Amino acid sequence: MVFRSIQSIVIAGVLTLGAPSLAMAQTPSEPDRSALRICADPSGLPFSNDKDEGFENRIAALFAKKLSVPLHYTWYPNSVGFLRNTLRARRCDLVVGIVTGADLVLNTNPYYRSSYVIVTRRADDLSVNTIGDPKLAELRIGVTAGTPPADLVASAGLMTHARPYQLFVDTRADNPGKQMIDDLAAKQIDAALLWGPIAGYFARQHGDALKIVPLVKEPKAVRMAFYISMGVRPGETEWKNTVNQLIRDNQDAITGILKEYGVPLLDERDNPLQ
Repeated sequence: MVFRSIQSIVIAGVLTLGAPSLAMAQTPSEPDRSALRICADPSGLPFSNDKDEGFENRIAALFAKKLSVPLHYTWYPNSVGFLRNTLRARRCDLVVGIVTGADLVLNTNPYYRSSYVIVTRRADDLSVNTIGDPKLAELRIGVTAGTPPADLVASAGLMTHARPYQLFVDTRADNPGKQMIDDLAAKQIDAALLWGPIAGYFARQHGDALKIVPLVKEPKAVRMAFYISMGVRPGETEWKNTVNQLIRDNQDAITGILKEYGVPLLDERDNPLQ
């Protein structure tokens, strides 16, 4: 979700965390664990929506089943203020997707790793795995503004032919990731640079027409790959440990869900997970 999911994630970030400090008022009463209370975007596919169609919805449902409790959602758009109005307001207890290291939550162990990618049309037969490839010089490139690939596009002098897509939007009305992939398929642009889980999900809607290559060969100074964790409130170590156990016990099932949604998964050495 927050980093969501990285689109915002760095997602700038994953992100769209939007709260002023790590300090958080703690109450003496224990949180209600009679239900699994999830903080999520109601229209943030492929991550989540209020129709339970996202992969984070699927993972949350899996966890609720394992805990033998009902699943409840607090919905809020993945935008500035998300954490402040959900997790930090104690309206829910778990953010299912957030970039590892986000300092406004207590991070669980990561449950997947992905990267920004370059997406091209298979019919064009472009063999490109870096933004600095000379073949991109005259192509129309779609790129999400404010993300690491946008910095490299500018550094490579490619902005003349670039088409920017917004990072921070109201997901209830706009989905720039989907639009970028649709524009690529319609030949409005020739290459798309965006967060892998978003690219993988929407590329699948065009069958086998599009090719996705993780951007893992860029200069190390520009980070393209990220671990994704879950987030709980600072101070709730016992709850974090419970979620970590759920992740460990169900990692194979979680990975299977991610693959169903076309998420490009990487190991710690940037090798694709088959």
